[in-house]
Amino acid sequence: MRRLVLGALLAMGLSLPAAAFPDRPIRLVVPYGPGGITDIAARILAPKLGDELGQQVVVDNRPGGAAMIGFGFAARSAPDGHTLVLGTTALAANPVLFRTIPYDARTDFTPVSLVGLVPTVLVVHPSSPARSVSDFISLARAQQGQMNYGSAGNGSGNHLSSEMFNHAAGIQAVHVPYRGGGQVMTDLVAGRLSYVFAVLPTAHPFITAGQLRALGVTGATRSGALPQVPTIAEAAIPGFALYEWLGLMGPAGMPPAITSQIQQAVARALRDPGIAERFRGIGVEAQGGTPDQMRAYLEGELNRWADLARHVRFEVAE
Repeated sequence: MRRLVLGALLAMGLSLPAAAFPDRPIRLVVPYGPGGITDIAARILAPKLGDELGQQVVVDNRPGGAAMIGFGFAARSAPDGHTLVLGTTALAANPVLFRTIPYDARTDFTPVSLVGLVPTVLVVHPSSPARSVSDFISLARAQQGQMNYGSAGNGSGNHLSSEMFNHAAGIQAVHVPYRGGGQVMTDLVAGRLSYVFAVLPTAHPFITAGQLRALGVTGATRSGALPQVPTIAEAAIPGFALYEWLGLMGPAGMPPAITSQIQQAVARALRDPGIAERFRGIGVEAQGGTPDQMRAYLEGELNRWADLARHVRFEVAE
């Protein structure tokens, strides 16, 4: 009987109703391990996003390969909206840092929404003679190539922020990559590094404890967490503004209706005062926006890092 009914519907040119989206839990890939700012932001967003979509959103950590393992997994997933990835600055910067990448940032993803911006802060050891960004730049120029800076690894936010600043300030310094962010801060506090660009939640406890000195923040405006610390733009380099960012993406080929449904759910979640407050607590400025705006933002970031690579000699890995 079912076959007869189906045959009759098809013969009449009618189609069966599509399954409502979502019809099962949604996987939110985080291309980093637990505990970092991307992971924490995902875990803040996921429950509310699940409420808005009517299905559980499960955070799936897939670290490694400078975030390429997680990005690659998401790119190869079915484009049905049930697998998403929280993209970061690495998605745009990796093409200038690695010769071989298992995806194309422009064509293998469906942009959904910008989620948040994360300003960083330039911090030095309290024994540094630099008391301001201008002092620091003068000192670094006088010791060209002698200072060093730490990062959580090649392609990490610390690395990219530092190179963007170094280029803008006209200084050269030695990059010291680590396997994670914790040891970076430990060695800066111990005086084994000259400076670090750290996300605010990581640096804030050391700054308030007097273990590190904050010289400038990279955002376009001062941070509410460090209102006494000027932006780098107002202190020394007019127009300088740099953020790490978080953006929700899906595999290429996601249906526009599903993409729009997810984007609208993200927008409602980010407007929730509780979510916005928790984001501020970890140094994330909630954003939102349309898929087209996310695509334009990603394109701008890809171009920014490609342009920087024309002026800065990055260590390129396989």
